[in-house]
Amino acid sequence: MNLPNKLSFMRVLLVPVLVVVYYIQTDILLMMLAPIFIIASFTDFLDGYIARKYNLVTTFGKFIDPLADKLIVLAALLVLNDADIIPIWITVIILSREFIVTGIRLIAVGEGKVIAASKLGKYKTASTMIALVLLLMYPFDNIFPDIGIYILYLGVLLTVVSGFDYFFKNKKIIMESI
Repeated sequence: MNLPNKLSFMRVLLVPVLVVVYYIQTDILLMMLAPIFIIASFTDFLDGYIARKYNLVTTFGKFIDPLADKLIVLAALLVLNDADIIPIWITVIILSREFIVTGIRLIAVGEGKVIAASKLGKYKTASTMIALVLLLMYPFDNIFPDIGIYILYLGVLLTVVSGFDYFFKNKKIIMESI
């Protein structure tokens, strides 16, 4: 297993760590939520950078990297739902878009086509990740979640817009598969 794949796999392993740290509910451990998520987010950047720079892109990497991303974001969203920091509808919108986009990508792969991430999708990811870091800092001070929720609302808006954009740009692929 190459280094980018190890980093992606490490991100998968951080998912139960994030959840367990949250459920232990000690002040010191709750302060570790944001750092755990930051480490996971950094490995996402790092594995992609290393894989592209050193031509270490693998089939396993193409599978594990987006899966790891979705799992760590899902874990953070569910922790924030449970802590009553964010409403459940935000999680439903974000996860629905991810399932729809993943479905469209699977259809495209079946047709021998690859769909690259759009700029809107990258902005959505960046705003969501920044928001989640700030929201996971709730044990420190209320100012972080107060700022984070507005950034998350921007992320949700970009989630919806980029989801529709993704659908309409790939409508032909979808219609051909029906």
